[in-house]
Amino acid sequence: MSILIDDSTRVIVQGITGRIGSAQTHWMLEYGTKVLGGVTPGKGGMTVEGLPVFDSVADAVKETGANASVFFVPAPGVLDAFLETIEAGIKLIVVVPEHIPVKDVVKMRNYAIEKGVFALGPTTPGILVPGKGKMGIMPASLFAPGRVGIISRSGTLSYEFAGILSENNVGQSTVVGMGADPVVLRNLADILELFEEDTDTDAVIIVGEVGGEQEEKAAGFISRRMSKPVAAYIAGKYSPQGKRMGHAGAIVRGTSGTVKGKHEALRAAGVHVLESPIHVAQWAKKHKLR
Repeated sequence: MSILIDDSTRVIVQGITGRIGSAQTHWMLEYGTKVLGGVTPGKGGMTVEGLPVFDSVADAVKETGANASVFFVPAPGVLDAFLETIEAGIKLIVVVPEHIPVKDVVKMRNYAIEKGVFALGPTTPGILVPGKGKMGIMPASLFAPGRVGIISRSGTLSYEFAGILSENNVGQSTVVGMGADPVVLRNLADILELFEEDTDTDAVIIVGEVGGEQEEKAAGFISRRMSKPVAAYIAGKYSPQGKRMGHAGAIVRGTSGTVKGKHEALRAAGVHVLESPIHVAQWAKKHKLR
């Protein structure tokens, strides 16, 4: 089965005529994703990778029947594009760009939840279902089909975990980048719930990092609702307090968001805390995952 992307997912690319949008469209198509067209206002009638370009999302949905969209839109235009996309009836949105103002993300998050739209990002590498399709920028060669779900706040670390699992003959059901900003469009617990309900996922790995309270809040959900094994790795063990690291969300204030605090909350919820990414292979072997 997998989560979020399946055989019925029909994708449009917003910002398809840009350098990054066109390049990533090529790689998504090559991986088998059902990309049906793209949107760049003022460039309707063009083609990119043999796909039609439309001036509006409404036109793209009308002509292609798209139900999902991936954004490669410049940050200042993301809010308006996001609202337009929801109004056009799209139900799955992946927002790849970074540097989107927090006030815009809050508006986007609230509107998406109100309209029943599942959105990921900002600053996300996207979603990948091994062997089926992807929305975003994940390098497909590292992933293998299987039954372990991955949720990550870090794109690069999600690739590392998938690569280690694949090298040890443990495949992935779906890999989800939730976004690395202080405010994201969906919380960690929301994605955990999808994996808990997915019959093709046997276990879940959380790849977190210092800053914010996503992992602490997810620990409560795990203790109440998760029946599947969960492992977690928290990056940033040696990060100085009060200093922003690589991601906008990776900032520690006082005792909030520390690696120690996250470890304690996760362990109390029954999560296996990994001290290093390489230890995930041993954990997978223990649970006989594949």
